[in-house]
Amino acid sequence: MNPVALLTPTYGRDLELCTLLCESVDRHVKSFSKHYLLVPDCDLSLFSHFDSQHRVVLPASQFLPAWLRPLPRIIQRKRRQFWWSFRAKPVSGWHVQQLIKIAAAMSLPHQRYCILDSDIVFFRDFDLSRFRYPNTIPLLNMRDEVTQDQFHHARWVETSHELLGLSAPSLPASDFIGHIIFWDQQTTQAMAAKIEAVTGLDWIEALCRTRDFSEYMLYGYFVENDAGFSARHTRASRTQCVSYWDKPKLDRGELNQLLRRADKDDVAFSVASFSGTPVETIRAAVEENTATSAPVLAQQAAGLAALC
Repeated sequence: MNPVALLTPTYGRDLELCTLLCESVDRHVKSFSKHYLLVPDCDLSLFSHFDSQHRVVLPASQFLPAWLRPLPRIIQRKRRQFWWSFRAKPVSGWHVQQLIKIAAAMSLPHQRYCILDSDIVFFRDFDLSRFRYPNTIPLLNMRDEVTQDQFHHARWVETSHELLGLSAPSLPASDFIGHIIFWDQQTTQAMAAKIEAVTGLDWIEALCRTRDFSEYMLYGYFVENDAGFSARHTRASRTQCVSYWDKPKLDRGELNQLLRRADKDDVAFSVASFSGTPVETIRAAVEENTATSAPVLAQQAAGLAALC
C-alpha cells in the first residue's frame, strides 16, 4: 500500500511557524512517505535547510503554468505578494497556495495526501497508516455550518457549485474547511477535470478568473456529489485539531488551557498566525504539555502491563 504524503504550502513570513510544525511532525507523525513544503520561488533559500530524506522543499513555479508569474516583491499590498497574467486579474499568495495544493496533489507520486498549514502543531502521536490507499480517508463535512451571515464562506459555497456545474445551493450549507485535511489523488484529478469540462477553461485559469473560491469547498462538494469518489471517503464532523481563530494573542497560560480542553482524540492544535501569538509562547506550551503528559502516559502503560 502507498503511504500518505504530507503537503504544507508556506512562505517566508511563516518560517518560524513552519519550523515548529516540522519539529512536531518529526516527533509525533508516523507512517508517512514524504513531507513536501511548497514555497514561493523567492523564498526557496529560506527553506532549503529543511530538505532531508523525508522532507522536500519545492518551488511554487513547479506547479503553476508559465502564463502565471509573480509580480516583483516591491509591488505588494498589505505585504502580500501577487501573481499576474493576461488571462485574469492578479491573484494573491493566498490564492496561489490553494492552486499549488491542488496541482501538487494531482502530480506528485502519491495516492493520498494529508494537508497541513504552517500554523499546525502536533502534541500527540498521529499514525497515518490507516489512511493508506485503498483505505478510506476522512472527509470533513460540518453540515449546515455556512449561513448567509458568513459572507466569504457563503460565496465559496456558491462558486464551488458554479465551477462544478451543480444546482444553485441553498443555505445553510456544509462547510469543508478545517485543519488536517485528507485528499485522494484520483479524486483531485477528477475534480479538476470537472471544472475544465464545466468552464471550458484550464482549471487554474478558471479559478484565477473566479478568485472567490476555496479549495476545500471545491473538493468537499465534488466528493459529496459523486457516488464513486464519495465511497473513498468517510464523513467526519471535525478534525483532530484544536483551533484558535480569534485576533487577541494568547499568553502561555491561555494556550495551556486550550490544550487542556483538547478532546482525547485530538492530536494537534492551530493558533492562527494572524492572532500574533509568539512562536516562543507556542513552543513553551508544547514542551510543558509534553512534560506533563509523559508521567500520565507512563502510569497508563504500567497499568496495562500489570493487567497482562
